Amino acid sequence: MAREPGSIIPVLGLSGSLRKGSYSTAVLRTLAERANALITLRVFALDDVPLYNQDFDGDSTPSVVRDLRAAVRDSAGLIVCSPEYNFGMSRVLKNAVDWISRPAFKSALKNKPVLLISCSPAYTGGARAHAQMRETFSACLARVISRPQVAIASVNDKIVEGRLRDENTLSLAIDAVRDLISEARQLAQDM
Repeated sequence: MAREPGSIIPVLGLSGSLRKGSYSTAVLRTLAERANALITLRVFALDDVPLYNQDFDGDSTPSVVRDLRAAVRDSAGLIVCSPEYNFGMSRVLKNAVDWISRPAFKSALKNKPVLLISCSPAYTGGARAHAQMRETFSACLARVISRPQVAIASVNDKIVEGRLRDENTLSLAIDAVRDLISEARQLAQDM
């Protein structure tokens, strides 16, 4: 879908956490507010996405999964934010990717620009989850944005009242959003 240079593009956000006070969701909400001159960011809740079961993929795909796939397909790009659980990305996010990645080699993720963000109360900022997300999305033929990682360390100190309040971190994340936009625009021109 071709867009005018400088136009606001639709982006889908996926949070790897279901928790009500999720830091990952807070980061996405903050980006939706602070980068609204660049993107319209809709966060798709993964709460009702069932565990992946190939028996229910195809004609009997659950409606929430069909909606998720359509939302990915209709977006110009994705912003994915996940906590780190046991040295990896959350199971919630991995499960959603497993659904979205079907059918193999023809999924809504193929050639989709994806910006990855990880966050953790630890000093590593979820770097291991970030690496795992990069590998997983690359395997799905997504266009993972090549840039310095947005891995938010000590996130519990940077989220206040449900929003990312650390301006240095927010500036890094908004720069990453600009890289996502550049990739999405380049892709639109190439089509």
